[in-house]
Amino acid sequence: MQRIRRALAELRSGEPLFLSDERDPSLILAVETLNANRLEMLKAFTEKPLRLLVTAHRARSLGYATEGDGPVALSLADTPNIEALAGLCCAGTAKNQIAPIAHLHLMDTAAIALARRARLLPCLISASIAPQYTAIVAQQVIDGELLSVPRPLLQQINAQTTEKPERISEARVPLSESEEARFVLYREPDGLGEHVAVIVGNPNEWPDAPAVRLHSACLTGDLFGSLRCDCGEQLRRGVAGIAAAGGGVLLYLDQEGRGIGLANKLRAYALQDSGYDTIDADAELGFGDDERQYEGTAAILQDLGIKQLTLFTNNPAKINALEAAGISVKGREAVLGELNHHNARYLNAKSDRAGHLLDEILIEDQPSR
Repeated sequence: MQRIRRALAELRSGEPLFLSDERDPSLILAVETLNANRLEMLKAFTEKPLRLLVTAHRARSLGYATEGDGPVALSLADTPNIEALAGLCCAGTAKNQIAPIAHLHLMDTAAIALARRARLLPCLISASIAPQYTAIVAQQVIDGELLSVPRPLLQQINAQTTEKPERISEARVPLSESEEARFVLYREPDGLGEHVAVIVGNPNEWPDAPAVRLHSACLTGDLFGSLRCDCGEQLRRGVAGIAAAGGGVLLYLDQEGRGIGLANKLRAYALQDSGYDTIDADAELGFGDDERQYEGTAAILQDLGIKQLTLFTNNPAKINALEAAGISVKGREAVLGELNHHNARYLNAKSDRAGHLLDEILIEDQPSR
């Protein structure tokens, strides 16, 4: 895990990674953090065309017919510039096949998973290391100039981990919706994510199936009251509802933009302004319709002594995820925001395409889609 933590930090800061594999040793860089010097460095170590690794979602957006959800490698026959690479990884590129499909290496799937976990655009440039340069690369690894990630380690990136979020600190924080509240902070094993369990009421007086809401962080809605979503209203109504139900927990989860991160969420917003709905905008950037995972969430609930609960949610997928993780969901309560002409299209897409239970507010006499 320590090597993976370092790899995430290196990738986010624009440093190359050496993917150590006997068959296909290569260097990778995140296109999002690419600069001219790093691109030239990659070119200097290879005699083959550079490859661009994208997700199946992004490949389909570019006009490629793909099967399955695995990544796609594109061969960059010409010497690419940074602007052209950015265009291939983000919106705005013409929808046609602009590069031939290249051979997929064994480590490509895990490399894309690493970029996702780093909350970068899931788009990497890869250079196969020519045999005459392997000794130079090995020396850079020894000198600490380059981080080596061996294939067995990288391929564990998507494996279930036994490490759980760690309880770090806590304090009493009275809220307007519930004066008896306590915040408990948990940190993810990779050090990147931090979640807050908002303890509402006295746990000794909770019902047998306390009220719980899994609330994904939304800076724009929760803090600034954005009208593009209903998150801020759901947050406050969620806390108030938990208090009215006799107490429980609101888990404030570091899952901005359904798990794609704030930078990518803002990119998706820009796409929505040009006509995409929330699902298609994420796909255009290379993401699935929901990138969130809930294993750590279940571990936090178990650490708090919660084995069964009443879930405050409009999303059946959250019920399924908790049940799969061994948490018994005894009931569901809706948590609804307000419909307006800014968020109507977004809420309709969540209802129609993601299965969210929003019929109570998506009524005919409200703003159209």
